[in-house]
Amino acid sequence: MASVAGTYARAFADVVLGSHLDADRSIAELRTIATLLAESSELRRVWENPAIPAEQKRRVLDVIAERDGICTQARNLIAVLIDHRRIHFLEPIIRQLEKELDARLGFAEAEITSARELGEAEKREFEAQVGKLTGKKVRAKYDQDSSLLGGAVVRLGSTIYDGSVKGQLERLKEAISS
Repeated sequence: MASVAGTYARAFADVVLGSHLDADRSIAELRTIATLLAESSELRRVWENPAIPAEQKRRVLDVIAERDGICTQARNLIAVLIDHRRIHFLEPIIRQLEKELDARLGFAEAEITSARELGEAEKREFEAQVGKLTGKKVRAKYDQDSSLLGGAVVRLGSTIYDGSVKGQLERLKEAISS
């Protein structure tokens, strides 16, 4: 499954960048279709049914694309997935596409968990510090965990930077016990 999603994601990333499309908008348009699929079992049955002619499936897609303002390129990707009976891969393709575009556009994705709600200035400061660390622009997702007591934990891919009070206390406990 990962190779299928990766293949389509890389190809669509080529289209997005080659056509100078707005990457965020392209992903949002694909998410619109994915949401419709998740919410409509009828739509899923139509697009996954091999007995229904491809032209009919594409007509349904065209109505949705027109109604929701889906760009031609995103519409064409969905049409290819429908034609090749791979529409069920749409969610993993979107996730892989986000990673692919982030890598090509020089973004690092960070998950920042803090003990309390951070203000906008604090968020900008965190993103600036992570940007200095990675040398990339940062897209951060924020979460709260009061068990951290204070400070924050930053996850960049598989690397974790633990600056929380809870983490410091655990490291102190390990140092004392050894």
